[in-house]
Amino acid sequence: MPFPFEISAKQGRARTGVLKTARGDIRTPAFMPVGTAATVKAMTVDQVKATGADIILGNTYHLMLRPGPERMERLGGLHKFMGWDKPILTDSGGFQVMSLAGISKVKEEAVTFSSHIDGSKHVLTPERSIEIQADRIGADISMQLDQCVSWPAERDAAQKAMELSIRWGARSKARFGERENQALFGIQQGSTYEDLRRQSSDQLQEIGFDGYAIGGLAVGEGHQAMCAVLDYAPEMLPADRPRYLMGVGKPIDLVEAVYRGVDMFDCVLPTRAGRHGQAWTWDGPLNLKNARFAEDQDPLDPAIDGPSSQYSKAYLHHLIRADEILGKVLLSWHNIAFYQALTAAMRTAISEGRFEQFRRDFHARHVSN
Repeated sequence: MPFPFEISAKQGRARTGVLKTARGDIRTPAFMPVGTAATVKAMTVDQVKATGADIILGNTYHLMLRPGPERMERLGGLHKFMGWDKPILTDSGGFQVMSLAGISKVKEEAVTFSSHIDGSKHVLTPERSIEIQADRIGADISMQLDQCVSWPAERDAAQKAMELSIRWGARSKARFGERENQALFGIQQGSTYEDLRRQSSDQLQEIGFDGYAIGGLAVGEGHQAMCAVLDYAPEMLPADRPRYLMGVGKPIDLVEAVYRGVDMFDCVLPTRAGRHGQAWTWDGPLNLKNARFAEDQDPLDPAIDGPSSQYSKAYLHHLIRADEILGKVLLSWHNIAFYQALTAAMRTAISEGRFEQFRRDFHARHVSN
């Protein structure tokens, strides 16, 4: 395995540790801010680092459309291009198979896309996905190409997508080969069917990956259904490798997933919510558009270290209502800082043997919100 994964403490199924990469350690549980198009929206890389992020995510589909993988390679890869010197994980483009279903076609050999930008045709095979991620972009962690089905999924559709993902996983691994300073993760599929998840996990382990992701969740099934899958899905994956829950989620989702044995997360929610006036705090989410904040002189959340703490809720309310760019920047920054504070707090709670109490306290503040 190119990156050692050391688990330092466990409480129940929750665990904390470190994934050691050539570009730095990733402390787990870890939240990866999403840098879809070579930027975490509304933030500089220094601002992202200041929140405590150890790793970010890049989106293969969007980067292959622009600036393009070959151009990115000529420019020195994604790290140099965007000025980020810590680890980067790239998704494979597989999620767009589902989310862009109207402009994509899936066959055994490849996914054919029509660009949402200019309508141009693109073909993405498992081999091309790995070439773009590992060779052109230069990702530290690449993901196999997979097919994700929307929810609710009929069993037959879920099984066919899972089996195709296994075949694509084998092709992804063959193209990736063995590398010293780069890792490849496989992706468990199977929708909400436990036996399909088991079959997927068993076959992925036969192929052999450096880490394993849980895919096909956060696609509309809701929190309770997601947790029901996570009651069994993480423990189907190797205990000595990182487990990554893709595309999740709200803070309560992270806490519940860590409780069930997940190590890594990514989601666009913190920055997307920030751009639309929503802030996450230890007491739950706040909608700064709400008129009740118009004369609220208290800080947003004094427990979160970031620039938003020096401004009143009234000022942030004004910025959002006036559609000022600074409001989007400050709330995006705050939300990423909150997610990093949340994962740091979970790491500490697990290390100190009090994660169960942390979870209960977090539920008391957040579930009603």
